[in-house]
Amino acid sequence: MPEVSTGDASDVVELVDPLQLDRQVCFALSVAARTVVSLYRPLLEPMGLTHPQYLVMLALWERSPRSVKDLSSALALDPGTLSPLLKRLEAAGLVMRGRAPADERTLAVTLTDAGRRLRADAERVPPAIVARLGMEISELEDLHGVLTRVIAAARDPQG
Repeated sequence: MPEVSTGDASDVVELVDPLQLDRQVCFALSVAARTVVSLYRPLLEPMGLTHPQYLVMLALWERSPRSVKDLSSALALDPGTLSPLLKRLEAAGLVMRGRAPADERTLAVTLTDAGRRLRADAERVPPAIVARLGMEISELEDLHGVLTRVIAAARDPQG
């Protein structure tokens, strides 16, 4: 975009193109997400996990069993996206799906012994990602906080 001047050199105003690609939040988030997720691939492949499967396992390592509805909410995934992930994790012997004893209408997902043991391998992932990014933990925590606020603002129906 051209610069606009009102006469003297000290008051040049640069017009900013609102559609400039490198100024778009969506573009920066998209590239950052793809790039960071790609860093996980070589760490997760030896564990037999994809990044989405890793996220499911993280949720289950926090608490197991969990209902599919609870997992769907925790991971911000619709059940149609979550179901194939759970099927593959079950086929790999890491989780079991079954009806919850307290409520037969609820499908519960439980870690198997192999799924619980995999946690020890997964504990190496976060420090490896931090080291690869070369950023201070405080910077990453700040980034996490900002992204959490972005997510909340984007989900806000009043927004």
